[in-house]
Amino acid sequence: MVGFGPADLPPTAAVKFVGAGTAACIADLVTFPLDTAKVRLQIQGEAKGRSNGGPVKGVQYRGVFGTITTMVRTEGARSLYSGLVAGLQRQMSFASVRIGLYDSVKQFYTKGSEHVGIGTRLLAGCTTGAMAVALAQPTDVVKVRFQAQVGCGGATKRYQGTMDAYRTIAREEGIRGLWKGMGPNIARNAIVNCTELVTYDLIKDALLRSTPMTDDLPCHFTSAFGAGFCTTVIASPVDVVKTRYMNSSHGQYSSAVNCALSMLFKEGPMAFYKGFMPSFLRLGSWNVVMFVTYEQLKRAMMMARNNYASPL
Repeated sequence: MVGFGPADLPPTAAVKFVGAGTAACIADLVTFPLDTAKVRLQIQGEAKGRSNGGPVKGVQYRGVFGTITTMVRTEGARSLYSGLVAGLQRQMSFASVRIGLYDSVKQFYTKGSEHVGIGTRLLAGCTTGAMAVALAQPTDVVKVRFQAQVGCGGATKRYQGTMDAYRTIAREEGIRGLWKGMGPNIARNAIVNCTELVTYDLIKDALLRSTPMTDDLPCHFTSAFGAGFCTTVIASPVDVVKTRYMNSSHGQYSSAVNCALSMLFKEGPMAFYKGFMPSFLRLGSWNVVMFVTYEQLKRAMMMARNNYASPL
């Protein structure tokens, strides 16, 4: 057995809640440069002349590693982690709800029944995804704004720090500005949550039922990687629109639908898959790190809890 073995008792809701947030933060620390590269590629072509929020004129990003190399050369290595503080704030509130409460909501809909159909899994994924967005949207807006801003060529940054970003957005765009893009974000996260969690659930169940694999690291790794690929293919178009709309200046787009139509007419349908490779690399690796860490954290926390409750 690799890692911690299955706990004698199933993890509690509190253990899942804390474990999901912690595992998501660890996954973000590992994969954040890929996420930043994805954002830069997604907004490329949106406003080439902007110097305070999007790509500076003359800077052209090509591919995942080309984007990372260009950013390090022109802005320094720290630019790859721009928005990390808001990203970690987002994961602690966001992942704790959408992943940590998934099993509890699933049990609520089945009223404790052991049989869980695909419809119930999808409904639970949509529910926790929407709840998480409603709670964590301001942190997502700030994270995207930081990742999109370029700090080279003497350009003035839009925001000087995480708290300054929250204050500036609220002052210039109103409190509603912190929840900008919540519609496409709910749509994106309903899709992501359903695809990611349900696919992980189904692949893991199939592997345990039809292969010699047991409930340990190889099974978790395979399930997480498969879930990451499926999620990227399905969620990329909504993710690009969400990123563009959240990063847009005040009044640039009248709505998320207007943003999507503008992309379609000005850049063509392939614009919706901009940043696909970093999205896949990021989601695939993020899923692997997060789910493997999450499974191990749940077991470790339950072992610690049981040992504390039953001292020798």
